[in-house]
Amino acid sequence: MTGVASAETRTFDNAETVARDVAEWLCALAQASDRAFAVSLSGGSTPRRLYEYLAAPEIASRLPWNRSHWFWGDERFVPHDHRDSNFRMANEAFLSRVPVPRDNIHAVPTEGLSPEQAAIAYETTLKRFYGAEALAPGRPLFDVTLLGIGEDGHTASLFPGQPALQETRRWVVAVIGAKAEPRITLTYPALDSSRDVAFVVTGREKRQVVARAQARDRMIPAAVIRPVGRLHWFMDHAATPE
Repeated sequence: MTGVASAETRTFDNAETVARDVAEWLCALAQASDRAFAVSLSGGSTPRRLYEYLAAPEIASRLPWNRSHWFWGDERFVPHDHRDSNFRMANEAFLSRVPVPRDNIHAVPTEGLSPEQAAIAYETTLKRFYGAEALAPGRPLFDVTLLGIGEDGHTASLFPGQPALQETRRWVVAVIGAKAEPRITLTYPALDSSRDVAFVVTGREKRQVVARAQARDRMIPAAVIRPVGRLHWFMDHAATPE
C-alpha cells in the first residue's frame, strides 16, 4: 500500500440505499478478514441510518462482533450521554443493540480531563491497539475509516484554517475555537492509515463541496485525505456532482 491513485465512486438512488449498501459493504469486509477488524466511525447525522443497518438482524447476524473494534474519527468534548456526543449516537444506533464486547468499543474520553489530555489519552489507546509508536504504511491502523464532509469541506474535526491540518506527528489532537465546543480529532496520519476510507455523503447541499474535494482542491480539508489503501465515495444522486 503506497497511497491512493484513484477513488471509487458509487452513486445510489437515495440516502436509504446508501446506508443499506455501505452497511453491507462494511459487513462483507469484516467477514473477509481473518483477524481483528478495526473501524473508525464518523459522527454527525448522516451515518446514523448506516449504523442502524449494522444492528439490523440480516447484517448483525453475519458481522463478527467478537473481533471487530470500534473507534471514532472525532468527538465533541461533551459527556457521552450528551445529545451532541458522537459516541452516544453510535451507541444508540447500533453498539448497544449488538453482541459486541465492551472492551472492543474505544470511545474518546471526554470527562475528568482537559481536551488536550483527552487527545493524548486517545492517542495512547490507538497506539496500544496498534502495538507500535509509529504508523507503518504497509500495516494500516484501521481496516475501514468512515468519513463525512461538511459544506465548508471539513472532515472529522479537521476544519479549514486550523492548526490540526498541519499536524504530521500526532495521531490525535484537540481542536479549540473552530466550533462552540472543543473537539478531539484524528489527524491526517491516523485517518490515512486505513485499508479503506469511505466518504458517505447525502443531500444536494453537499454537491458543490464534493466536486471540490474530488477535484483535489487543497483549500478544503476533505480533499487532502490520502489513504494508504483505497478511497471510496458513496453518495446519493442528490450529492453527486453533475
